[in-house]
Amino acid sequence: MTHFKDYSELSDYMDRLGLFSMDLTLDRMKRFREAHGAFGFPVVHVVGTNGKGSTVTFLCSIARTHGWKVGTFTSPHFLTPRERIQINRAPLPPETWVELANAVLDTPGGGELTYFEFQTCLAMLAFERADVDLAIMEAGLGGRFDATNVFEPYLTLFTPIGMDHEKILGPTLADIARDKAGAIRRGGVALTGPQEPEAMVALQDRAEAQGARLMFAVDLADPVEGNLGVKGMHQAVNARLALAGWRWIAADRGERSLLQSERFGMMSAFLPGRMQRVEADGLSLILDGAHNGHALRALAASLHADDIKPRAVIFACLADKDAAPMVELLKGLGNGPIVVPAMENERASDASALAASIGDRAEAAPSMAAAIERCRDVDGPILICGSLYLLAEFYTLYPEFLTP
Repeated sequence: MTHFKDYSELSDYMDRLGLFSMDLTLDRMKRFREAHGAFGFPVVHVVGTNGKGSTVTFLCSIARTHGWKVGTFTSPHFLTPRERIQINRAPLPPETWVELANAVLDTPGGGELTYFEFQTCLAMLAFERADVDLAIMEAGLGGRFDATNVFEPYLTLFTPIGMDHEKILGPTLADIARDKAGAIRRGGVALTGPQEPEAMVALQDRAEAQGARLMFAVDLADPVEGNLGVKGMHQAVNARLALAGWRWIAADRGERSLLQSERFGMMSAFLPGRMQRVEADGLSLILDGAHNGHALRALAASLHADDIKPRAVIFACLADKDAAPMVELLKGLGNGPIVVPAMENERASDASALAASIGDRAEAAPSMAAAIERCRDVDGPILICGSLYLLAEFYTLYPEFLTP
């Protein structure tokens, strides 16, 4: 049956589903999976609070340098949902989205899916059609009830777990870690990078309860050194996790992993909005999606390591974030002005109220364009951070920086 004639109709449908609507059950996803049947390619599930997108990117790049065809599913997107589903780092054409979306709705349960679930199922059909060698699925906000966890992952990777989405996942790190750890399936295999003690305990307890194998990146890969395609000193942790994951996959599949290919994969990886330095209209800008305390501390360490002192900061976050711990970290990044632009996002914090909470150095601006203009007389680098949705407003103005 034809439900959508073109991508415009599909886009309208996804808008009606609601970008931020969610229902933390897996019944709809299970019905879709059972109606479709098993998928024939291995799925790597990437779960955590920070570093998921970077880990997906590094793993994809390493696998591709070994000749594998790789599908990736990530979120959020900057300009179009088409960024979320890629085959060998290339988004699908709009007409392919339409064909696959019609197929999703023709599958029992397809018409009941939420926004994220719908795209998750569409991604799986895309990877099946493309006959990928490996699919890498980034979890949304959770683990236990995340839609990406329904397809029986071949391997689950855990990036650092920290405080985020407390209103949904729970008020403490232990609460959040238990939810993320729920991604470990009975008899499954999981691999983790470094974690806070509470998070590591949650992972170990879950693995033991599920009869699963929990491995550690430090046992499979040496520390990553040298130039990485995704910048920031903390990216070495994400690259090491990805490399460890790849080595386990390669060994399990009888694939020879080549040191030169591993290095080239990590060096050639690209992900916008992670310590990304650009020149725009005569301004030197640093773009980073740090959106919680853990990510801002990592950003601060990377700036310090590179001897970068921002002369101004453009910052905004979503209203459901706990801004207080971010504000103190933010003020320590430099001594210059802090401009808080209003965001065109239903979950955005009120710019004036957020600026007031930051203090005398902060002022609100009506838009990203206005915020950049207010920093025009600053002599030195300008940092834009606080939310990937804030960066989306920058990329709307300068889409050329979304690609290498």
